[in-house]
Amino acid sequence: MWIDTHCHLDAAEFDTDRDAVVARARAAGVGQIVIPAVEPGNFDTVRWLAIEHGFVYALGIHPLYVMRAPADALDQLAEALRTHHGDPRLVAVGEIGLDFFVPGLDAATQQQFYVEQLKLAQRAGLPVLLHVRRSADQLLAGLRRTGFRHGGIAHAFNGSEQQAQAFIDLGFKLGFGGTLTFGRSLQIRRLAASVPAEALVLETDAPDIPPQWLYRTAEQRAAQTGQGRNESAELPRIAESLAALRAWSLEQTAEITSANARAALPRLAAVC
Repeated sequence: MWIDTHCHLDAAEFDTDRDAVVARARAAGVGQIVIPAVEPGNFDTVRWLAIEHGFVYALGIHPLYVMRAPADALDQLAEALRTHHGDPRLVAVGEIGLDFFVPGLDAATQQQFYVEQLKLAQRAGLPVLLHVRRSADQLLAGLRRTGFRHGGIAHAFNGSEQQAQAFIDLGFKLGFGGTLTFGRSLQIRRLAASVPAEALVLETDAPDIPPQWLYRTAEQRAAQTGQGRNESAELPRIAESLAALRAWSLEQTAEITSANARAALPRLAAVC
């Protein structure tokens, strides 16, 4: 069984055919999907999608959404974590983190939300799903400063070998997805080939980060020639790239990455 550790199944891109997307994922052998929230407004949505389809979810405030977050956003998250703490399908706090790539985001506001959400995760005894975009060192500093000890997943990891090892030393797994399928993604492919086997998990970040066969240029997207939408059903084919890099069979790849996902998100064991 494959586990997609990061899929935004609630995204508007899936509104017209969400049930078919889930059916295709299951037909491809994807037995579990982690659906992360991005802001208080979709906390209930991701929870109900997880219940409806037998998946799992995370609750958190994404760094790209902190600038529009309501004044009581962190209080809403704290209350949601308290209310649903006994729900075995609540497996993490996320997606949280820092993004220093997208312009116009206030670094101090991001840092405040990140640190406060780490504290909430610590209090709830839950791992975190980390958004890492040109921010690995700052994320690591926050983990060390807060003494966070419940690990989780560094989603869509694209840092250095030293940063990768630092996350691993703090109990984190590293998420790899569609970028693996591009031959020019040299650093990511080197990392996927070299980090310890027990550090690897697979993800799609659907509908984003399409693999090579779904990629469309900006011109093609503007002309609407091909959708380019990613979905969880692509995970086994994405995994072929990881299997080739590690000289594993697909069966080994599924077994190893699924075991790693359960280790990173311990509540997964109760539902899959």
